[in-house]
Amino acid sequence: MTTKKRFGLDIDGTVTDPNTFVPHLNKHFKQSLTLDDLTQYDLTSILKISEKEFWDWMTKHEGTIYSEAKLAPYAENILHNWSRQHDLIYITARRQHLDEITKDWFVSNQVPFDHIELVGKHDKLDAVREHKLDIFFEDKHDNAVMIAEEFNIPVILMDTPYNRLSAPKNVIRAHTWQEAKDWVDQWMLETAEN
Repeated sequence: MTTKKRFGLDIDGTVTDPNTFVPHLNKHFKQSLTLDDLTQYDLTSILKISEKEFWDWMTKHEGTIYSEAKLAPYAENILHNWSRQHDLIYITARRQHLDEITKDWFVSNQVPFDHIELVGKHDKLDAVREHKLDIFFEDKHDNAVMIAEEFNIPVILMDTPYNRLSAPKNVIRAHTWQEAKDWVDQWMLETAEN
């Protein structure tokens, strides 16, 4: 019998395909970027635009981008399997006005969830604390490190070109959702024995 765990998951670049933004960036900023070109999380330096220009663009297009986002490869089946035994708590930096678009995306893509929280900022520590999570899944390097260090829980860092800095031992880099699942399966066996 597996002990029920509380899984915390970021949405963008973690549950959704990290390529999601690339075609939109190319179209609107007349670029020919690939995901490999996004070597840092802050897109303003890559696009050579100001913070204001970026946020004006985001505010105008984020609803469309998020509603059209594709799931990361293999995430759907894995999340469905986990949802049978565990709580899936999504914690995203998306802002509150995107609540309906976000929930509609989960329903239309049939992605299982127990709770979705839009914190409106990258700092997710309060939400992780409130939900008493056992493990977290993230694509933003500094978030992964902060969560792992603050709560001493494993954080699966979904590998992308923009998060390849070194990380503490309990931040586990996964190149695919299948790799993440394999690590979690082993972790579940080890924690069940304790």
